[in-house]
Amino acid sequence: MKRRNFAHRPGCAVEATLDLIDGKWKGVILFHLQSGTQRFGELRRRMPGITQRMLTKQLRALEDDRLIIRKVYAEVPPRVEYCLSEIGESLRPVIDTLKAWGESHQERLSCAAESSSPPRAA
Repeated sequence: MKRRNFAHRPGCAVEATLDLIDGKWKGVILFHLQSGTQRFGELRRRMPGITQRMLTKQLRALEDDRLIIRKVYAEVPPRVEYCLSEIGESLRPVIDTLKAWGESHQERLSCAAESSSPPRAA
């Protein structure tokens, strides 16, 4: 995957960060790996909406960007584990802030939906 060059551009720091965690799944994968090393199947179970192909693609991209580490064990059947790299760990506050904002936003949406619902007959 080719990364864009963000040097010497306004907003480049934000663009560079979003370029690394873009899309629907990368941030979610990073969030789940914050709880520790996991195997492919564990990640897949935690994200029921992702296909096997998409999870593989996203894990490869995160590995290429050095945000996660993929460790393959020479066993039969082969065992593969994923964990956050040092760079991936440095994104922990960003992912935690996104999670907190999302929870707050969901709560606001829920309150707005409740207040706009017609009153129920008793």
